[in-house]
Amino acid sequence: MSGAYRALFTILISCGVAKAQEPDLLKELKKEETPARSHVTNAFKSSRVINNHSIEFIGKGVLDVRFLHRFGTVNSGIKNLFGLDQANTRIGFDYGLSNRVMAGFGRSNVGKELDAFIKYRPIWQSNDPGGSPVSVVWVSGITVNTAPWAFPELNYDFEDRLAYFHEIIIGRKFTESFSLQLNPILVHRNLAPANGHNNTFALGIGSRLKLTKRTAFMLDYQPVLSGRQTGTKDMLAVGFDIETGGHVFQLHFTNATGMNEKAFITGTTDDFWKGDIRFGFNISRVFTVGKKK
Repeated sequence: MSGAYRALFTILISCGVAKAQEPDLLKELKKEETPARSHVTNAFKSSRVINNHSIEFIGKGVLDVRFLHRFGTVNSGIKNLFGLDQANTRIGFDYGLSNRVMAGFGRSNVGKELDAFIKYRPIWQSNDPGGSPVSVVWVSGITVNTAPWAFPELNYDFEDRLAYFHEIIIGRKFTESFSLQLNPILVHRNLAPANGHNNTFALGIGSRLKLTKRTAFMLDYQPVLSGRQTGTKDMLAVGFDIETGGHVFQLHFTNATGMNEKAFITGTTDDFWKGDIRFGFNISRVFTVGKKK
């Protein structure tokens, strides 16, 4: 092979190698040109506003142990130590499967109910160019009443103990101090009370107003739009978040006794505006038990 042909052969081989590497190089360049989107965090300090879910999630591999307490009504007077003689409790365990998916279960002494849920965040607020101005979260759950039947002579089925809820939460952290969310929610009870409704629709409102570095004022309101159960009232809760290390304390006043969606949307009978108010608190303690993302 002459020198001229040898040089031409070398150039063609080099071009072929360069062309074969081109897609990988373009892929790498594209990665460098498109940095990961930064998402807005800490719209709320807890995965719950007070009773209802918030747009916040716990991290992947994090276990959130939650203790919820609701006392009797304050207007029951000194004979019940303004409600402190009575107490209802829910103990729950939430776990972060990823930064967008979490699940949990719990047990309340009100109705001896077991409950479980799964929560998914398909859209996450971002202030980056082209980012979503809001977060959108989907939550679905189930409740099982394990209390003895009031009339055991009637032939109830296990399905009669079940209730379900589905909600979409749309929320935004407007500033470092103020966040707001709306949550249309459907609660379905397989067994409705006499003259009651199997389906109840509500439109919730949740808000957080930061007061200091570690405290915030919270509002959780769940007005029923249709399918209200006879004698029930809209759930309202107001209170404060207090963050201390790995704990979040939520001290609040509410008219709800129940602490799952079926209970506080379709089973709240006290009237907040007539003074039927209960003091309550939520304690959240998180533990990292899995591998972080």
